[in-house]
Amino acid sequence: MFVPSKIFFTKGVGRHKDYLSSFELSLRDAGIEKCNLVSVSSIFPPGCKRISLSEGLKEIESGQVTFTVMARNATNEPNRLIAASIGAAIPADAGQYGYLSEHHGFGDNEKTAGDYAEDLAAQMLATTLGVEFDPNTDWNEREQVFKMSGKIVRTFNITQTAEGDRTGIWTTVIAAAILLP
Repeated sequence: MFVPSKIFFTKGVGRHKDYLSSFELSLRDAGIEKCNLVSVSSIFPPGCKRISLSEGLKEIESGQVTFTVMARNATNEPNRLIAASIGAAIPADAGQYGYLSEHHGFGDNEKTAGDYAEDLAAQMLATTLGVEFDPNTDWNEREQVFKMSGKIVRTFNITQTAEGDRTGIWTTVIAAAILLP
């Protein structure tokens, strides 16, 4: 059984005439191109320690099978704004799991995409913990309810945005949570 004990977050953007190559360049920008990435669903493991990007990159090896929660978006439409965001919601009880969410948006700036992803993760955690909230209120109001409940200690996001290249080549953005042993 593998339960990650560490997690780090990264993001990147790549541009190339070929779709796949723009994705590869976004992985390089994020520092995770040397990994064999395996996408997993969105649980923030109990007791998992968040480490810095620089610490995390030191712990990965070329060819390593690496579990990730990844948001990815791409366009070849000139000037089209794209976003990829990972939101996180961490429970106050370190023995309880939290949530990660992925958002892949068009037309969202960094704040809008990040808030949306963060809100998604917080809503998933809140429903698991039995925190009552009105889903029709805006994120700022719900965030206060979540934190005042005492059950959700922290939320955050990592977001990458970019405008589609004006010449029409592929632009890819990624945001990723990398889970480590």
